[in-house]
Amino acid sequence: MGPTAAGKTGLALALADRWPVSLISVDSAQVYRGMDIGSAKPDAETLAAYPHALIDLRDPEHAYSAADFVADAELAMRRSHALGRLPLLVGGTMMYFRALLYGLDRLPPADPAFRRLISDRAASAGWPALHKQLARLDPESAARILPSDPQRIQRALEIHHLTGQPPSALRRIQPRPRFPSLRLVVTPSDRHILHRRIGDRLGAMIAAGFVNEVRALRERPGLGPDCAAMKSVGYRQAWGLLEGDFGLREFEQRAQAATRQLAKRQLTALRQMTDGLWYDPDHGRTINRVSRQVAGFSRQQGGSAGIPEQSLGPRAPARPDNAQATQQQTTT
Repeated sequence: MGPTAAGKTGLALALADRWPVSLISVDSAQVYRGMDIGSAKPDAETLAAYPHALIDLRDPEHAYSAADFVADAELAMRRSHALGRLPLLVGGTMMYFRALLYGLDRLPPADPAFRRLISDRAASAGWPALHKQLARLDPESAARILPSDPQRIQRALEIHHLTGQPPSALRRIQPRPRFPSLRLVVTPSDRHILHRRIGDRLGAMIAAGFVNEVRALRERPGLGPDCAAMKSVGYRQAWGLLEGDFGLREFEQRAQAATRQLAKRQLTALRQMTDGLWYDPDHGRTINRVSRQVAGFSRQQGGSAGIPEQSLGPRAPARPDNAQATQQQTTT
């Protein structure tokens, strides 16, 4: 797990070179076909050498929910175990990780009448005004939700209306994990390094034809800016560029700012999850340290991951090194 551009894929591939793992993507944009450059999807050559489950599952016209992910991930995990391999879930969509680890939120179903009321209010007052209303009712939720995100604003207000409680309070009631897991968090120890990675990757995406990718997506008759896929970070900003809302320079600034905000939200969610072991991808010994954790976890589970006991190397406790354990408090 980790924020965007942190180096998750590189570490996962390095682990795949050492252990019999099945790679499973946990990315809400990579599930869509045709969204390759802007989602930082591994290229065809990499996917041929290191197959990933849960990539290219849907056309972007069709929504993909957390419930869909849980069902697909559980199936991929069962298939991995049937082959005697260890499921290795890789990605940064924290909502998907939470749903898989703890189960789907037990929140009330949608109320069509209330949603129409909210939509009517937004049409007259604007979504930023409703975001301010949410901030008065639930400052914690408002801090996580952008004023430009009508779907999440509407849902948060709906939950408050139906339950009488702030959505953040309901989500703090965290059940026990549904199964044992080893939670490896990868992120640079310095936020400025992460920001540089974000900028470098955005530049590489643009050079690789990201804007043309979105231009082709805009030509699909069933795809519009309100589709969930096109609300992904980067895609939303590229759509605005092609609509003529702003120029290339402002597009780059908006996309980079939105990606930094995404990384900040991901890090906040990661800190709220328990038992995460934090590692710096730029540390020369990270792969060895992580590999030892995999060995210890497999041993704790009785070697059921299909990893022979003799290949596990020296016995080591499944706990982080002291320097790495403190990183969770220092990474920003």
